[in-house]
Amino acid sequence: MSLITTRYNWQSDELSIGQREIARLWSVDERTVKREMSKLRNLGWLDQKRAGARGRVALFSLGIERILLDTKPEWALIGPDFIERLEGKPAAPLPETNVVPFQRIPLPEGDGFWPQVLGLLASEDLATCNAWFMPMAMLDCSATRLHLMAPSRFHAAYVRTHLIERLRVIARRVDPSISEVVIDAS
Repeated sequence: MSLITTRYNWQSDELSIGQREIARLWSVDERTVKREMSKLRNLGWLDQKRAGARGRVALFSLGIERILLDTKPEWALIGPDFIERLEGKPAAPLPETNVVPFQRIPLPEGDGFWPQVLGLLASEDLATCNAWFMPMAMLDCSATRLHLMAPSRFHAAYVRTHLIERLRVIARRVDPSISEVVIDAS
């Protein structure tokens, strides 16, 4: 596998590499390389196109037909889709979509302060609202301060770092007296 992934030229169907480099890739000595390459040639898994001579390395190609024939009993271990591809059977139809939808948290009902803020945030950017604002709960809304609870410290830190100004602007749009947004973690 290391030879195929590192040195095999699929366009010209050639493997051109010296025994010393193969020994380095395999972490063995050159005698082991000679022995193993000879075994692969005898099995028909490698075909020698040109012998190595005087500074030229040998040139091989893969005996794909022989490899497929010898490995067919083990194809089922890889999976039914592999067998279908190699036998040329039509693949099973793909599902309509492979998109996994994010869990949607419904907007809270009512005319309260937090549902109004969430409604405005959702109208601006539904994905961000669903991911970052919907999981939070309002603890308190005093005269000038909105106090929220995030589900985790990471969540609270992310909103404080990246989204607090957006949240503050929307909260002020609903109630102009809000000047501070505090986010704690549960």
